[in-house]
Amino acid sequence: MTPVEIGFLGIAFMLVLFFLGVHIGFALMISGFLGFAMICGWQSALSNIALITFEKINSFNFAVVPFFLLMSSFVAGSGMGREMYNFGRSCFGQYKGGLAVATTAGVAVFSAISGSSLACCVTFSKIAYPEMKRVGYDEKLALGTICAGASMDVMIPPSNAFVIIGILADLSIGQLFMAGVIPGIVQALCYAILILAWVTIYPKAAPPGPKTTLKQKLIDTYRTWPVTVLFLLVMGGIYGGLFTAIEAGAIGAFFTFLIPLIRKQWTRKAIFASLLDAGKTSAMIIVMLVGAFIFNAFLAVTRVSFIASQWIVNLPIPPILILGMLLIVYIILGCFFDIYAVLILTIPIVYPTIEAMGYNLIWWSIIMTFICEIGFITPPFGLNLFGMAGALPEVNMTTVYRGVFPFIIADLFILALLMAFPWLSLVLITLMK
Repeated sequence: MTPVEIGFLGIAFMLVLFFLGVHIGFALMISGFLGFAMICGWQSALSNIALITFEKINSFNFAVVPFFLLMSSFVAGSGMGREMYNFGRSCFGQYKGGLAVATTAGVAVFSAISGSSLACCVTFSKIAYPEMKRVGYDEKLALGTICAGASMDVMIPPSNAFVIIGILADLSIGQLFMAGVIPGIVQALCYAILILAWVTIYPKAAPPGPKTTLKQKLIDTYRTWPVTVLFLLVMGGIYGGLFTAIEAGAIGAFFTFLIPLIRKQWTRKAIFASLLDAGKTSAMIIVMLVGAFIFNAFLAVTRVSFIASQWIVNLPIPPILILGMLLIVYIILGCFFDIYAVLILTIPIVYPTIEAMGYNLIWWSIIMTFICEIGFITPPFGLNLFGMAGALPEVNMTTVYRGVFPFIIADLFILALLMAFPWLSLVLITLMK
């Protein structure tokens, strides 16, 4: 067998292992190791797996993974999500559709210091849904707003997805963070416009919530100062060149722990749960990344990635059509797998193709991340749909499906905007230089 044939056989074997239920990290390691051994010999394969594992885990760049995951866990465990929702409710709750807009605003701000879409979905399902249900909101609007809004957590920095992309594709994590700011704001605004249009057409879907006094507005606004400080500290430091993304993660994790400690919001149980959650997720992602690097080394000796990208580029069809096909593939993958699995499975082959077609890789990273967001809320297997089902077991999933459908339409419109106007993703990076 030629190296190319072994390469495609290794990819097929990896997919078989994956669908048999083998953890994606170990599926990548096993198929990469066996494929490398078939080409270069067992001794070289053993040396390769040992060298890659040691070098990657020992690399300072890998520290960015646990730092931002720890930051996300501290945010989720400290109760900051409720403060973000209370702030939005004070500002918009007295208007028709105001609680839904407040939820969108709260999720957007919460996302600026978090990084987990699923954690965001679970948090706001428990906070915002009971309030909207009490006021008399239509279930479809309430559930759709929370489920779709939580997907913004992947786009609005600091995003764990951008960390993974930066490591695997050798791109600047700081630039990826900056590239996600404007698209995230555009998404939040489009969701708010959709909600206002919804309640204009169907006024009974979202009755006004209780009014709040000016004093309560000021109190709720004041309570958001930790989020403001954290966002300015992390993103402002990266944008201003004061520190790297790795240092930003460490500083963000420290202050995300320190601020609730000063405000006496921590309990021993919450601290332990946050540390355990961050540790488990970090271990899972590092195993996946090591597996990806081992599999990438195997693909490199087979030249499958180069050959596949050249074949795709030379197809007698416009590049925009190739992008369209890739987007469809990502939506399908996003319906079945979490974003980490999608990125690790596709980046080694897709990114050389995108680069060969002449597209900006930072821009494509934004597009790819956004399309995975759509997959999160696409029935029947979207990850956020299952997160909501777990947080609200009394909710009918058919109602959730109907609620997210208008937001999927809005997402497709936003996707068209991001593709038509790449500067939305790249303008802040240009200003950084």
